[in-house]
Amino acid sequence: MAAFTQRLNELGWIEGRSVVIQYRWAEGRKSRYDEIAHELVRLKADVIVTHGTPPTEAAKQATAIIPIVFAAAADPVGSGLVASLARPGGNITGLSLQQSDIVGKKLELLREVVTGLRRLAVLGNLGNPATLLEIAEVGQAAGRLGLEIVPLEMRRAEDIAPAIAGCTGKAEALYVATDPLILTNIGRINALAMTARMPTIYNGKEYLASGGLLSYGPNYSDLFRRSAEFVDKILRGAKPGEVPVEQPVKFDLVINLTSAKALNLIVPPTLLARADEVIE
Repeated sequence: MAAFTQRLNELGWIEGRSVVIQYRWAEGRKSRYDEIAHELVRLKADVIVTHGTPPTEAAKQATAIIPIVFAAAADPVGSGLVASLARPGGNITGLSLQQSDIVGKKLELLREVVTGLRRLAVLGNLGNPATLLEIAEVGQAAGRLGLEIVPLEMRRAEDIAPAIAGCTGKAEALYVATDPLILTNIGRINALAMTARMPTIYNGKEYLASGGLLSYGPNYSDLFRRSAEFVDKILRGAKPGEVPVEQPVKFDLVINLTSAKALNLIVPPTLLARADEVIE
């Protein structure tokens, strides 16, 4: 949000003076997405900014008139949020994570640290259509690399602990799919994975602060900064359906050496040299 508001300021929109921002947090709960979306419609917002596929879907269901800008959505075309990247159509546009496109790269990075990796557990919110697309791509990429997938069932926060406990000894690493519910519970996921001695890989450094091992994906601060430019265009008269969805231009590889040491893993110097950030 700091990157978002800073860019708005640079574009002439000063919070509290020329623009009022209403902040709402759903904490990964689907029922809250719907409540918040309808609340913002009742408030007659000029633009609704979202993060993630489920809240964007909720906003889209709540209004076909108020412009919606998603600061980050895993696969907006595949999940049906927009008709195409070039011409999204309707009242919605934003920035795509292109999450499915980088799955293979993430698995290759994980194998550089977890040598001899054969069985990979996959955790994701199965109630998120974008997660289903990502998990399907994980399965295809794993097949190409000769990895066996151990799928974990999760639709709510209460499913996390039994899912991870159930794969202890059955997998050598854990791939965690992108989702607001995952981010809300990231501390618990990392603690459980560490107890189970399973290295984890995510799509952003925000997931590593509480103990994740690796992340590779778009820079979220950059995405939110660029989403402010979408808001600026719309407030100045652009139609969201005619503003092309943009893709990430900045990807970060982040390695948590503290977690690597706790798991008795040796990170190759060649991988450390390629990292954009190393947490020690």
